[in-house]
Amino acid sequence: MISKTIFRQYDIRGIINEDLNSLNSKLIGYFLGLTIKEKIENSPYIIVGYDIRTHSNMLFEALISGLNQSGCKVLNIGLVATGVNYFAAYQEYKINNQTIKPNASVMITGSHNAKKYNGFKITINNEPFFGDELLALYYKILKNINIKINDNFNFIEIDAKSLYVDYMINQFSHLKNFKTSFAVDCGNGVANTVLCEILDKLNLNYQGLHLTPDGEFPNHHPDPTNEKNLVDLKTLLKDDCNLGFAYDGDADRIAVLTQNYNIKGDMLALLFSKTMKNPVIIGEVTYSQNIFDELNHKTKTIMDKTGYSNLRLKLKELNADLAAEVSGHIFFNDRYYGFDDAIYATFRVIELLYKGIDLDSELDKLPKVYTSENIEIEVTEKNKFLIIKKIEEKLNQIQRGFPIIKDILKIDGLRINFEYGWALIRASNTNALIMTKYEATSYATAMSYKNAVENIINEVISEINSITN
Repeated sequence: MISKTIFRQYDIRGIINEDLNSLNSKLIGYFLGLTIKEKIENSPYIIVGYDIRTHSNMLFEALISGLNQSGCKVLNIGLVATGVNYFAAYQEYKINNQTIKPNASVMITGSHNAKKYNGFKITINNEPFFGDELLALYYKILKNINIKINDNFNFIEIDAKSLYVDYMINQFSHLKNFKTSFAVDCGNGVANTVLCEILDKLNLNYQGLHLTPDGEFPNHHPDPTNEKNLVDLKTLLKDDCNLGFAYDGDADRIAVLTQNYNIKGDMLALLFSKTMKNPVIIGEVTYSQNIFDELNHKTKTIMDKTGYSNLRLKLKELNADLAAEVSGHIFFNDRYYGFDDAIYATFRVIELLYKGIDLDSELDKLPKVYTSENIEIEVTEKNKFLIIKKIEEKLNQIQRGFPIIKDILKIDGLRINFEYGWALIRASNTNALIMTKYEATSYATAMSYKNAVENIINEVISEINSITN
């Protein structure tokens, strides 16, 4: 069997042996291969890499068996970071005296999820394969669930890591021997399949934590958005080391720390903009309004939906310079290929210091606001978008005592702008959740917005439950 729930908005991901196993991964490989062949005239070449999780090799063998049976050719790049996987798909290779350009890529990874999870991030022609395309793949498999896929582990081995390391050293050669100290926490993920080699060849001054890839993640969970996973890194930040980097399991998501700040993706977008000439920057609806206001002084800024696939497509569509998610997915189209690569982002941050930009000082200039973390409200998958629709209807008939609404942006859910801040209500693209977030000039004001909005959310949920029960 195969569950629809693993075909998420942006990738395929589930619990090994419950949701994903060898049999259904073979089917995913086979029907993905057929889908790629529909888009590619010649015999497609597919880049396949994997992370350090203990079950990644099993998924690799199953996936490539399916790809081989579909008539695709597999280019195996081995144990890599997701950024290296994306990078590899843009390169050309000499194979049997022919120059080959890959047509698609698959990264086998559980990303920032717990070690029991794994899955597939897919691109075709260097564009994300996601959303409705993933659902269509699911329905193809469901109709042909009993097809037998034979084991076939044939592949062509490609050394993409060396190409990537050489590229990075060339791109950042001006940083060689830069003496500012910093720390990196690889979280026992795959960041250090390339990171320290680049750092060492550039002779940079760093301390390393949890560098060895280990699929058991023995030191902490590989999710740098959770503060408790940053404790080890924070202990290294002191007077002579005021900069630290942490990565998720597949190193496409970054956390940047100083003694004073956990520098989120929107703050990073602002800092990066300072070294770009007339940049176009894409942000998401969860950005602090302060950041949008500051960016708009000197840049063209576009607000877009949350989600790394959405941002990557919008970046390409507009040929913008940069896109960034608050969660730490940073997409550089300026001097790079337009995908999220936390290792590349590391060197762009170090470059800011090299150019004399004081991160703390720049962020100190921003007006002070209180911004909540994302708040999750559990709902049913069936009702989550209906709830948003009903909330919008109620906001159009708002009662006395509710904070005065200036306007409502409907880019991704409802971003309600008030006089002194905003509230965001959106349905999660990946889980049965309503996500909320609040920002205001003070904690008390933000909490007043939160209380007012949550009253409406709870009212709507109660009304829907009374009808459906």
